[in-house]
Amino acid sequence: MNLTRQLTRNTLMYKSSGMSTVHYRLLTSKSDPLLEATANPFSKEPTDVRKPLAPAEYRFIYPEFLPDPTIEFRNPIREKIERMDMLNRRVHLDIPEFYVGSILAVTSSDPHAAGKTSRFLGICIQRTGCGLRAQFTLRNFVDNQGVEIAYQLYDPTIQKIDLIRLEKRLDSELLYLRDAYPEYSTFDLNMEPEILPEGVPVPLNKVMVKLRPRPWEKQWERKNFIGIANVSEHITEKMAAKAETLKTPWEKYDLVKEYRKTIPEEEQQEIYAEVYSKLHQLEIQRRKIKRSRTFVKPTKLA
Repeated sequence: MNLTRQLTRNTLMYKSSGMSTVHYRLLTSKSDPLLEATANPFSKEPTDVRKPLAPAEYRFIYPEFLPDPTIEFRNPIREKIERMDMLNRRVHLDIPEFYVGSILAVTSSDPHAAGKTSRFLGICIQRTGCGLRAQFTLRNFVDNQGVEIAYQLYDPTIQKIDLIRLEKRLDSELLYLRDAYPEYSTFDLNMEPEILPEGVPVPLNKVMVKLRPRPWEKQWERKNFIGIANVSEHITEKMAAKAETLKTPWEKYDLVKEYRKTIPEEEQQEIYAEVYSKLHQLEIQRRKIKRSRTFVKPTKLA
């Protein structure tokens, strides 16, 4: 009975002082757990706020937001701080949607260039890393010489990333273009952007690449690439037999291995729900810019 009178007296004292419900709840939770439970029983505030669900394609558009699946490299606090830094960087730098096989042009600061900036255009042959360590590699033939530049996606020296052609390829990496004929990696440095209509799915380029005769940089016959057309023409029967013995078709049934190699879907949804609102706003701004580029101003008739 004395405890009830004390609770009522404290409640009237805090309410008469003009203190808000939130401040009253915070103050009483530090002083007495019982007061916190009885502070505002008629509050309409939800106990658990449900986060919005991000679209499923976000894991393909923003793969760098997913952490490293290797347990030894996981650190939740560092990952959360990195996601905040990545969102802040995207506010100042428009990073378009792109995949392996897309053609990009990157403008970065270069103190040794004439205008203190350099621009390189090429096809994306690899996209690796996660968080602030995410990077992508562009390849092009310049002056009859294969040139590759690896960029850190969130490098502060990058001033602009232009999407020239948005498309996918048959393989998740195109490193075998290093041993392919030059026409598969040659693009005009002044190539004009190809803008797709809004809502159109990303095109899939099914071109089959022909490799030059050996020696190759790697043993591509062991990689199970789909986009190579003539790999069997340049290897011997012994090489083909060795590649066959190194295949592991049973591993596709190893669910534990697939679980270790990827981030669980529940954790993916939790991560993307955390950054969904900011990414959605940036996506809307990018679409507005894209629509403004496709608009053609009508000319007056004489």
